[in-house]
Amino acid sequence: MALSFEYWYMFPISIVIATIAMSSGIGGAVFFSPIFILWLKLEPTVAIGTALITELFGFSSGLVAYLKAKLVDFKLGREVLMFSIPAAIVGVLIAPYFPGIVLKAIFAVGIIFIGIQIFTSWRQEQKEKLNEEIESEGQKQFASEIVDSKGRAYRYTVCNRNIGAGFAFIGGTFLGMISVGLAELMEYHLVAKCKVPSPVAVATAIFVVVVTVLVASIGHIIGFANEGAEAINKAVQVAMFTAPGVLIGGQIGPWVQAKVNPDKMKVAISIIFIGVGGLMLWTLT
Repeated sequence: MALSFEYWYMFPISIVIATIAMSSGIGGAVFFSPIFILWLKLEPTVAIGTALITELFGFSSGLVAYLKAKLVDFKLGREVLMFSIPAAIVGVLIAPYFPGIVLKAIFAVGIIFIGIQIFTSWRQEQKEKLNEEIESEGQKQFASEIVDSKGRAYRYTVCNRNIGAGFAFIGGTFLGMISVGLAELMEYHLVAKCKVPSPVAVATAIFVVVVTVLVASIGHIIGFANEGAEAINKAVQVAMFTAPGVLIGGQIGPWVQAKVNPDKMKVAISIIFIGVGGLMLWTLT
Protein backbone atom coordinates (compact mmCIF):
# COMPACT_ATOMS: atom_id res chain seq x y z
CA MET A 1 0.00 0.00 0.00
CA ALA A 2 1.64 3.26 -1.17
CA LEU A 3 1.25 6.20 1.19
CA SER A 4 0.02 9.50 -0.24
CA PHE A 5 0.02 13.11 0.96
CA GLU A 6 -3.29 13.79 -0.79
CA TYR A 7 -5.06 14.56 2.48
CA TRP A 8 -2.27 16.56 4.18
CA TYR A 9 -4.64 19.48 4.83
CA MET A 10 -6.61 17.29 7.26
CA PHE A 11 -3.75 17.68 9.77
CA PRO A 12 -4.38 21.36 10.68
CA ILE A 13 -8.13 20.88 10.30
CA SER A 14 -7.96 17.98 12.77
CA ILE A 15 -6.12 20.09 15.34
CA VAL A 16 -8.91 22.68 15.25
CA ILE A 17 -11.70 20.10 15.36
CA ALA A 18 -10.14 18.18 18.25
CA THR A 19 -9.63 21.39 20.21
CA ILE A 20 -13.29 22.32 19.80
CA ALA A 21 -14.50 18.79 20.55
CA MET A 22 -12.34 18.35 23.64
CA SER A 23 -13.20 21.75 25.10
CA SER A 24 -16.94 21.19 24.64
CA GLY A 25 -17.23 17.44 25.26
CA ILE A 26 -18.82 16.91 21.85
CA GLY A 27 -17.64 13.91 19.88
CA GLY A 28 -15.18 14.86 17.15
CA ALA A 29 -16.83 12.38 14.79
CA VAL A 30 -19.76 14.80 14.56
CA PHE A 31 -17.42 17.11 12.65
CA PHE A 32 -15.30 14.52 10.87
CA SER A 33 -18.06 12.36 9.40
CA PRO A 34 -19.69 15.21 7.40
CA ILE A 35 -16.25 16.34 6.19
CA PHE A 36 -15.36 12.82 5.10
CA ILE A 37 -18.73 12.30 3.38
CA LEU A 38 -19.37 15.72 1.81
CA TRP A 39 -15.84 16.97 1.17
CA LEU A 40 -13.65 13.88 0.76
CA LYS A 41 -16.50 11.93 -0.89
CA LEU A 42 -15.89 8.76 1.14
CA GLU A 43 -18.54 6.09 1.30
CA PRO A 44 -20.66 6.58 4.47
CA THR A 45 -19.49 3.31 6.06
CA VAL A 46 -15.82 4.16 5.44
CA ALA A 47 -16.34 7.77 6.57
CA ILE A 48 -18.05 6.72 9.81
CA GLY A 49 -15.44 4.11 10.64
CA THR A 50 -12.55 6.48 9.89
CA ALA A 51 -14.20 9.22 11.97
CA LEU A 52 -14.48 6.86 14.93
CA ILE A 53 -10.83 5.81 14.65
CA THR A 54 -9.82 9.47 14.46
CA GLU A 55 -12.01 10.33 17.43
CA LEU A 56 -10.39 7.55 19.44
CA PHE A 57 -6.97 9.19 19.09
CA GLY A 58 -8.28 12.65 19.94
CA PHE A 59 -10.39 11.65 22.91
CA SER A 60 -7.61 9.45 24.29
CA SER A 61 -5.26 12.42 24.18
CA GLY A 62 -7.82 14.67 25.88
CA LEU A 63 -8.62 12.01 28.46
CA VAL A 64 -5.01 12.09 29.65
CA ALA A 65 -5.37 15.82 30.37
CA TYR A 66 -8.66 15.33 32.24
CA LEU A 67 -7.18 12.44 34.21
CA LYS A 68 -4.35 14.71 35.30
CA ALA A 69 -6.96 17.25 36.38
CA LYS A 70 -8.74 14.48 38.39
CA LEU A 71 -12.16 15.35 36.97
CA VAL A 72 -13.36 11.90 35.86
CA ASP A 73 -16.11 10.22 37.91
CA PHE A 74 -15.07 6.59 37.35
CA LYS A 75 -18.01 5.11 39.26
CA LEU A 76 -20.49 6.94 37.05
CA GLY A 77 -18.43 6.09 33.98
CA ARG A 78 -18.54 2.36 34.73
CA GLU A 79 -22.31 2.49 35.13
CA VAL A 80 -22.70 4.09 31.72
CA LEU A 81 -20.26 1.69 30.03
CA MET A 82 -22.39 -1.28 31.10
CA PHE A 83 -24.97 -0.06 28.59
CA SER A 84 -22.95 1.86 25.99
CA ILE A 85 -20.51 -0.94 25.11
CA PRO A 86 -23.13 -3.61 24.25
CA ALA A 87 -25.12 -0.96 22.40
CA ALA A 88 -22.10 0.08 20.32
CA ILE A 89 -21.57 -3.55 19.30
CA VAL A 90 -25.20 -3.71 18.21
CA GLY A 91 -24.76 -0.50 16.21
CA VAL A 92 -21.67 -1.81 14.41
CA LEU A 93 -23.41 -5.09 13.57
CA ILE A 94 -26.57 -3.55 12.12
CA ALA A 95 -24.89 -0.68 10.20
CA PRO A 96 -23.94 -2.83 7.15
CA TYR A 97 -27.60 -3.69 6.60
CA PHE A 98 -28.47 -0.06 5.88
CA PRO A 99 -27.75 1.47 2.44
CA GLY A 100 -25.28 4.35 2.41
CA ILE A 101 -27.98 6.92 1.65
CA VAL A 102 -29.98 5.75 4.69
CA LEU A 103 -26.94 6.03 6.99
CA LYS A 104 -26.31 9.49 5.60
CA ALA A 105 -29.93 10.51 6.26
CA ILE A 106 -29.87 9.08 9.79
CA PHE A 107 -26.63 10.93 10.49
CA ALA A 108 -28.05 14.20 9.13
CA VAL A 109 -31.23 13.97 11.20
CA GLY A 110 -29.17 12.93 14.22
CA ILE A 111 -26.85 15.93 14.17
CA ILE A 112 -29.77 18.31 13.55
CA PHE A 113 -31.46 16.86 16.65
CA ILE A 114 -28.22 17.18 18.64
CA GLY A 115 -27.80 20.77 17.44
CA ILE A 116 -31.33 21.67 18.56
CA GLN A 117 -30.78 20.03 21.95
CA ILE A 118 -27.51 21.87 22.47
CA PHE A 119 -29.09 25.18 21.46
CA THR A 120 -32.04 24.84 23.82
CA SER A 121 -30.08 23.46 26.77
CA TRP A 122 -26.95 25.60 26.86
CA ARG A 123 -28.20 29.17 26.77
CA GLN A 124 -26.14 31.44 28.97
CA GLU A 125 -28.96 32.43 31.30
CA GLN A 126 -29.98 28.78 31.83
CA LYS A 127 -26.39 27.71 32.48
CA GLU A 128 -25.89 30.47 35.06
CA LYS A 129 -29.10 29.41 36.78
CA LEU A 130 -28.00 25.77 36.78
CA ASN A 131 -24.60 26.67 38.21
CA GLU A 132 -26.23 28.63 41.02
CA GLU A 133 -28.52 25.70 41.81
CA ILE A 134 -25.63 23.25 41.65
CA GLU A 135 -23.57 25.34 44.05
CA SER A 136 -26.38 25.91 46.55
CA GLU A 137 -27.74 22.38 46.43
CA GLY A 138 -24.27 20.89 46.56
CA GLN A 139 -23.64 22.48 49.91
CA LYS A 140 -26.82 20.96 51.35
CA GLN A 141 -26.83 17.35 50.19
CA PHE A 142 -24.95 15.37 47.62
CA ALA A 143 -24.20 11.78 46.72
CA SER A 144 -20.92 12.33 44.85
CA GLU A 145 -17.89 14.54 45.32
CA ILE A 146 -14.91 15.06 43.01
CA VAL A 147 -11.88 17.08 44.14
CA ASP A 148 -9.74 18.12 41.20
CA SER A 149 -5.98 18.56 41.05
CA LYS A 150 -6.30 22.22 42.08
CA GLY A 151 -8.31 21.36 45.18
CA ARG A 152 -11.70 22.49 43.86
CA ALA A 153 -14.57 20.34 45.12
CA TYR A 154 -17.52 19.45 42.88
CA ARG A 155 -20.56 18.11 44.75
CA TYR A 156 -23.58 16.68 42.95
CA THR A 157 -26.13 13.89 42.78
CA VAL A 158 -26.74 11.98 39.55
CA CYS A 159 -30.50 11.73 39.05
CA ASN A 160 -32.74 9.53 36.88
CA ARG A 161 -30.23 6.73 36.48
CA ASN A 162 -32.73 4.64 34.49
CA ILE A 163 -33.16 7.45 31.98
CA GLY A 164 -29.39 7.82 31.90
CA ALA A 165 -29.03 4.12 31.13
CA GLY A 166 -31.50 4.52 28.28
CA PHE A 167 -29.55 7.46 26.88
CA ALA A 168 -26.33 5.42 27.19
CA PHE A 169 -27.83 2.55 25.20
CA ILE A 170 -29.34 4.79 22.53
CA GLY A 171 -26.17 6.88 22.31
CA GLY A 172 -23.97 3.78 22.18
CA THR A 173 -26.06 2.28 19.38
CA PHE A 174 -25.88 5.43 17.31
CA LEU A 175 -22.16 5.78 18.01
CA GLY A 176 -21.51 2.31 16.64
CA MET A 177 -23.85 2.86 13.72
CA ILE A 178 -23.23 6.48 12.62
CA SER A 179 -20.35 7.61 14.92
CA VAL A 180 -22.28 10.21 16.95
CA GLY A 181 -24.73 10.47 19.82
CA LEU A 182 -23.16 9.10 23.01
CA ALA A 183 -21.14 12.09 24.24
CA GLU A 184 -23.87 14.55 23.30
CA LEU A 185 -26.69 12.62 25.01
CA MET A 186 -24.55 12.02 28.09
CA GLU A 187 -23.75 15.70 28.49
CA TYR A 188 -27.37 16.69 27.91
CA HIS A 189 -28.52 14.27 30.60
CA LEU A 190 -25.80 15.00 33.16
CA VAL A 191 -25.69 18.79 32.92
CA ALA A 192 -29.11 19.91 31.73
CA LYS A 193 -31.14 17.30 33.62
CA CYS A 194 -29.02 16.16 36.58
CA LYS A 195 -27.07 19.38 37.19
CA VAL A 196 -23.69 17.67 37.30
CA PRO A 197 -20.94 20.36 37.13
CA SER A 198 -19.84 20.86 33.55
CA PRO A 199 -16.12 20.03 34.04
CA VAL A 200 -17.00 16.67 35.63
CA ALA A 201 -19.68 15.92 33.01
CA VAL A 202 -17.30 16.66 30.11
CA ALA A 203 -14.42 14.64 31.59
CA THR A 204 -16.61 11.65 32.44
CA ALA A 205 -18.31 11.71 29.04
CA ILE A 206 -14.90 11.66 27.35
CA PHE A 207 -13.82 8.68 29.48
CA VAL A 208 -16.94 6.74 28.48
CA VAL A 209 -16.63 7.68 24.82
CA VAL A 210 -12.97 6.59 24.64
CA VAL A 211 -13.77 3.09 25.89
CA THR A 212 -16.92 2.77 23.79
CA VAL A 213 -15.28 4.12 20.63
CA LEU A 214 -12.41 1.66 21.11
CA VAL A 215 -14.90 -1.21 20.94
CA ALA A 216 -16.77 0.29 17.98
CA SER A 217 -13.52 1.03 16.11
CA ILE A 218 -12.42 -2.58 16.36
CA GLY A 219 -15.74 -3.60 14.81
CA HIS A 220 -15.32 -1.14 11.95
CA ILE A 221 -11.73 -2.24 11.31
CA ILE A 222 -13.00 -5.79 10.92
CA GLY A 223 -15.61 -4.40 8.52
CA PHE A 224 -12.91 -2.66 6.49
CA ALA A 225 -11.05 -5.94 6.18
CA ASN A 226 -14.18 -7.60 4.81
CA GLU A 227 -14.74 -4.79 2.29
CA GLY A 228 -11.28 -5.19 0.80
CA ALA A 229 -8.01 -3.33 0.37
CA GLU A 230 -9.53 -0.18 -1.12
CA ALA A 231 -11.56 0.65 2.00
CA ILE A 232 -8.57 0.01 4.28
CA ASN A 233 -6.33 2.11 2.04
CA LYS A 234 -8.73 5.07 2.08
CA ALA A 235 -9.06 4.92 5.87
CA VAL A 236 -5.28 4.79 6.36
CA GLN A 237 -4.61 7.64 3.89
CA VAL A 238 -6.97 9.91 5.84
CA ALA A 239 -6.14 8.73 9.38
CA MET A 240 -2.39 9.20 8.91
CA PHE A 241 -3.06 12.96 8.99
CA THR A 242 -6.11 13.17 11.25
CA ALA A 243 -4.68 10.99 14.04
CA PRO A 244 -1.63 13.17 14.84
CA GLY A 245 -3.77 16.28 14.43
CA VAL A 246 -6.31 15.21 17.02
CA LEU A 247 -3.55 14.11 19.40
CA ILE A 248 -2.35 17.70 19.44
CA GLY A 249 -5.83 19.19 19.62
CA GLY A 250 -6.73 16.79 22.41
CA GLN A 251 -4.12 18.41 24.62
CA ILE A 252 -5.15 21.95 23.73
CA GLY A 253 -8.89 21.36 24.28
CA PRO A 254 -8.93 21.04 28.11
CA TRP A 255 -6.92 24.26 28.36
CA VAL A 256 -9.39 26.05 26.09
CA GLN A 257 -12.29 24.61 28.10
CA ALA A 258 -11.02 26.51 31.14
CA LYS A 259 -10.61 29.78 29.22
CA VAL A 260 -13.52 30.07 26.79
CA ASN A 261 -17.17 30.64 27.62
CA PRO A 262 -18.65 27.17 27.00
CA ASP A 263 -22.17 28.48 26.40
CA LYS A 264 -21.20 30.69 23.48
CA MET A 265 -19.22 27.81 22.01
CA LYS A 266 -22.18 25.46 22.37
CA VAL A 267 -24.54 27.88 20.62
CA ALA A 268 -22.10 28.34 17.74
CA ILE A 269 -21.61 24.58 17.42
CA SER A 270 -25.37 23.96 17.53
CA ILE A 271 -25.87 26.33 14.60
CA ILE A 272 -23.10 24.56 12.67
CA PHE A 273 -24.67 21.16 13.36
CA ILE A 274 -28.10 22.26 12.18
CA GLY A 275 -26.59 23.79 9.05
CA VAL A 276 -24.45 20.76 8.22
CA GLY A 277 -27.35 18.38 8.86
CA GLY A 278 -29.56 20.42 6.56
CA LEU A 279 -26.86 20.42 3.88
CA MET A 280 -26.49 16.64 4.12
CA LEU A 281 -30.24 16.16 3.75
CA TRP A 282 -30.23 18.49 0.76
CA THR A 283 -27.44 16.47 -0.93
CA LEU A 284 -29.51 13.29 -0.65
CA THR A 285 -31.60 14.40 -3.61
